[in-house]
Amino acid sequence: MKTDNKLAGLGLLTAISASLCCITPVLALLAGTSGLASTFFWLDPLRPYLIGLTVLVIGFAWYQKLKPQKQVDCNCDTTEKTPFIQTKKFLGIVTIFAGLMLAFPMYASVFFPKTTNQTIVADKSNIQTAEFKINGMTCSGCEEHVNHEVNKLTGIVMTTVSYENRNAIIEFDQTQTNIDEIE
Repeated sequence: MKTDNKLAGLGLLTAISASLCCITPVLALLAGTSGLASTFFWLDPLRPYLIGLTVLVIGFAWYQKLKPQKQVDCNCDTTEKTPFIQTKKFLGIVTIFAGLMLAFPMYASVFFPKTTNQTIVADKSNIQTAEFKINGMTCSGCEEHVNHEVNKLTGIVMTTVSYENRNAIIEFDQTQTNIDEIE
């Protein structure tokens, strides 16, 4: 039974580790410390392995929990209540939570507020477009984080961020902001 607890804990740990690169920007946004956002980007190349390890560990924990138990003939008192942490219900909760953590990159953008800028452009000749190459973006949550941070600046007209292309194309009024400030 103790092995089941360790496996469930390991499965949960690997699931959270697999999603740290996407969870961190959301936590940083909520905490108001956006500088922490790129802390765990280095985990992204390991994500497929961590996902596989999570599935294997949780699958093995379920196997251990569901396999038939050997019956021992004894006159033992077996009315002792099983602790909650050793129940199928607890393992089910851990499995659902791990699944939510593994899927986090798919729905991370929900946690970012929609930012709209009210930039008034007096002269269209002041509009400049710049493309920024961004390494380390791994999901739509990364796109939302970049959009959110760039749109805090005054003078931003439009942003198009793509984690697939690993870039951001930003239109801005060069009388209100500049490339260095955007970077």
